[in-house]
Amino acid sequence: MSATRYTYLGPEGTFTEAALRTLPEAATRELVPMVSVPAALDAVRNGDAAAALVPIENSVEGGVTATLDELASGEPLMIYREVVLPIAFALLVRPGTKLSAIKTVTGHPVAQPQVRKWLRAHLPDALWESAASNADGARLVQEGRYDAAFAGEFAAATYGLEALVTDIHDAQNAETRFVLVGRPARPAAPTGADKTSVVIWQREDHPGGLLELLQEFAVRGVNLMLLQSRPTGEGIGNYCFAIDAEGHIADRRVGEALMGLKRICPEVRFLGSYPRAGVETADVRGPRAGTSDADFTAASDWLARCQDGRT
Repeated sequence: MSATRYTYLGPEGTFTEAALRTLPEAATRELVPMVSVPAALDAVRNGDAAAALVPIENSVEGGVTATLDELASGEPLMIYREVVLPIAFALLVRPGTKLSAIKTVTGHPVAQPQVRKWLRAHLPDALWESAASNADGARLVQEGRYDAAFAGEFAAATYGLEALVTDIHDAQNAETRFVLVGRPARPAAPTGADKTSVVIWQREDHPGGLLELLQEFAVRGVNLMLLQSRPTGEGIGNYCFAIDAEGHIADRRVGEALMGLKRICPEVRFLGSYPRAGVETADVRGPRAGTSDADFTAASDWLARCQDGRT
């Protein structure tokens, strides 16, 4: 395995590359762009890279389905950290292009919902076609296949384009979350400001089935930060659920919630416990009354005394 190589959703000039370069270790790694999320993750699976950075969630559009599906299937991988990057788009064009001359535009599918209102107001007749990434859209504009691309302003220089319009976003404070993914290993120690990611499958579809799964978290005071259903490919109505929960697998409330899910689900895939981006331990509210590690320990000791007749 190449311990010095990180892959990412390419080509050069993507928001994913910008997010990856915020990591301190990126300065000492070989950063290799890949044509797709599956390609970036497969490089980790087959040992060509130590880790991959890929987008997983957008504050406007929700979960990035290509990443969620890849992590839910195939050889298991684990998330080790996350990066949250503010997102604003620029309309990149070949030098000299006027707004009135733009008939075709391109960008990553996740970008379209974030610029839809702007397009309707300024380019209502432009035809949108999706690209593999925003930077790939910029490359296609450079080649003359489209008139304009929505991408990061920083990608303009890479592809010999100019930013005709900057700071485009339908939603203020839009962000995308990226995750650094590697092969499974022991999670890092808890920081007090952590997140745990899993994918779970129902044993069978029945009334209240999802509620039963979520109650494993609720009764232990574990807050959920993401819940997204994804089709399993086994027919209409068959879904698995990607979940992000506050806390670390080493926390008793989180660990026991996962044990509860393991008892009632045919499959639970642990995707990692890792520090939350941009969140300090002091900013995290403590566990609800009765759900701290000390509370679980006290309850366990009480049960042992009852079993031994020492009540």
